[in-house]
Amino acid sequence: MTARSTRCTTVAKTRTSRLAAVAAIAVAGSMLLTACGDQTEGAKKPEGGASKAPVSTAPLFSKLPADIQKAGVIKVGTDATYAPMEFKKGKDIVGVDPDIAAALSKQLGVEFVFESGTFDTLLTALPTGRTDIVMSSMTDTKARQEGLDDKGKKTGTGVDFVDYFSASTGILVKKGNPENIKSLDDLCGKKLAVQRGTTYEQAAKDQAAKCEKDGKPKLTFESFPTDAEAQTRVKAGGAVADLNDSPVAAYIAQTAGGGKDFDAVANKSDAGYFGIAVDKKDTQLRDALKEALDAIIKDGTYKAALDKWNAGSGAIPAAKINGGS
Repeated sequence: MTARSTRCTTVAKTRTSRLAAVAAIAVAGSMLLTACGDQTEGAKKPEGGASKAPVSTAPLFSKLPADIQKAGVIKVGTDATYAPMEFKKGKDIVGVDPDIAAALSKQLGVEFVFESGTFDTLLTALPTGRTDIVMSSMTDTKARQEGLDDKGKKTGTGVDFVDYFSASTGILVKKGNPENIKSLDDLCGKKLAVQRGTTYEQAAKDQAAKCEKDGKPKLTFESFPTDAEAQTRVKAGGAVADLNDSPVAAYIAQTAGGGKDFDAVANKSDAGYFGIAVDKKDTQLRDALKEALDAIIKDGTYKAALDKWNAGSGAIPAAKINGGS
């Protein structure tokens, strides 16, 4: 099924905090770090010099790796162009993923600081230490777990995923659905627009091959750096549809042009997981995130974050590690 892909090439063996360290608030002789603060692009590196490791009364603070405890920050790579999951509102990055991160922050006692980049570069930033995790509506796939490209070639060590959301393919079409698109098979003989580096680019390739195998007219597609550009192509009539994640397609159809630009068609048979990507070596961080996610599922803050953005249909009953296929 779903979502988005891979960044960078610099090697760094130690984590560095290029984002502003979270402020510590004195409470009864201990330090409590909370919430998901300034989620802005291009945060500055902290000034040099030794920093004292913060102490937190958050339930799962002790589960985090020592370097993250000391920094007080989890650096999050995202592509903030994907409403309602993650997008910019002024200088802030808002949406489903930042709100889930805010809930996780209260369990872990550190700040989640989001920095936006191009989707197809996000995963390669993890081994460099530029980011600690990727949280960007990224579909958990075996290929990403194993570090394989779309041709099955090994390009890295791969990542582990902490799965937190379920979504299916959404087909975004012009308002009124003039081509009467009801499924992926209806796209044979048509032209698609997709975001580059996403699983939907691969889905377009796979559907094109299926159309040919079934003896149907040829499907063609054009890839763009952002999904916004793919949407523009559909709106202008240069493509009949944009493949997307179901909650995103539904949100775009509801909001773009006051709800007058697009319709969304859900293909519910191919549901899959979005996961928080973590470098393979960071098993302690991965396990802490899973435990925190299970905690917010149990206490209801997870579902509240989804419902705020009308994305409750994607809720899962428990966190999974590498549940994708």
